[in-house]
Amino acid sequence: MNNFNLLVSTSRFNEKNATAELWFTLLMCGDAYPIISRTQFPGLITSLTNLKPKTMISKIKECLQKNPHFVPIDFTCETDTKTINYIIQQHYQDFIYKEDSFKIILKRRHHEKIERNNFIEFLAKDIDNRVNLENPDKVIRIEVLGNNSGVSFLKKNDIIKIGN
Repeated sequence: MNNFNLLVSTSRFNEKNATAELWFTLLMCGDAYPIISRTQFPGLITSLTNLKPKTMISKIKECLQKNPHFVPIDFTCETDTKTINYIIQQHYQDFIYKEDSFKIILKRRHHEKIERNNFIEFLAKDIDNRVNLENPDKVIRIEVLGNNSGVSFLKKNDIIKIGN
């Protein structure tokens, strides 16, 4: 591309994903027709936005302030307590080592049938590590989205929180 007003770097071989992410981000930030191109240089993509580039950078920052959480999901399944427990029991030892403390976080959206405290106790009962609710080494996070759920095994820096 000979004409561009944003240069975006990404990791090598991630250009395809970064192109899609940039396109959606620019749409969310008010550019109805962004043009995005890959370059001959690994890890670099360009964009021609209809807005002034410095204005677009401000809009991207503002957009991220309004949408502050990015949570990686390791496993997805139907929202079923036995299935979620099975996933956790099969995988927690690959992530939580004997000396690590942990806590479980449950985020429910459109599924109030799962009672928070009973479910967390049910999930935690077979995990031998010590619980630390204030400053755990690892977090098991369950995201319930109606009939679908995501399970994450997280370290402190695995979630992006922007703003507060």
